[in-house]
Amino acid sequence: MKRKYSEYGLILLKGVAMGAADVVPGVSGGTIAFITGIYDELLESIKSINTQSLKLLVSGKPKQFWKAVNGNFLLCLVAGIGLSIFSLARIITLFLDSYPVLVWAFFFGLIAASTLFVAKEIRDWNWKNAIGFAAGIGIALYITSTTPANTPETLPFIFLCGFIAICAMILPGISGSFILLLMGKYNYIMAAVKHLDPMVLGIFGIGAVCGIATFSRLLSYALHRFRNLTLAVLTGFMLGSLNKVWPWKQTVSTYTDSHGVEKALTEINVAPDGFIWQAVILATAGFLLVWGIERIAPPKTR
Repeated sequence: MKRKYSEYGLILLKGVAMGAADVVPGVSGGTIAFITGIYDELLESIKSINTQSLKLLVSGKPKQFWKAVNGNFLLCLVAGIGLSIFSLARIITLFLDSYPVLVWAFFFGLIAASTLFVAKEIRDWNWKNAIGFAAGIGIALYITSTTPANTPETLPFIFLCGFIAICAMILPGISGSFILLLMGKYNYIMAAVKHLDPMVLGIFGIGAVCGIATFSRLLSYALHRFRNLTLAVLTGFMLGSLNKVWPWKQTVSTYTDSHGVEKALTEINVAPDGFIWQAVILATAGFLLVWGIERIAPPKTR
């Protein structure tokens, strides 16, 4: 597909927005792609990286390979995503350490609004979709209630985190950072990005490549053949997952990490006990941010 330079610049900016969404456990990069009109092209471009296109590269036909995988589109999008992630990681980790209640309140608003947005895309609320919705809530509540704040920092587990989290990038509704949050590795990966840890980022990246290669076709099949059911499950999952990002928590037990810093091991949700009006304002701001993005999206995507 031929595009003007200005169009590629716009794709870069959409990538920046996707990266910003994936840094915080709220709006997913897939949701941003969905409401800005590039979701289908993104999914098809990822699917096009297959044995046929790779044969073109191996046989010395790089131009044909680049065209087959929609290379210009993917390059601009990935560049925007990377630029956003590496520039925002330091800021997010700083605010999480200093103002956890306020940051989680903002995330709460983001996820609540994203849940409503994805729910609006469900065209038929029959009994199958209702069951899928309920199942999504149940799964999310179970995971968020049983996952400890501390999980292994071994390389195989980091690989698994990358493998699973990357799939959220192409799902409208669940962010990759939110998956990391559920797996107890959000702060750990953000710190690795902040300090440019080559080992952790390398293993995470390998897992991400394997994950997106494995799941892109499965996700495409589910969304094309069972779109309403898939979105119903996602909506339920997001609604149930609000349990994880409730701003006010009480630490039940702690552990000391490899740097000698005491951190929460298990936490429980408690009633608001401070920063209440500030949290309400930030949760509202997060909600309105998603609503605003949806409002300015091209009409054909709504």
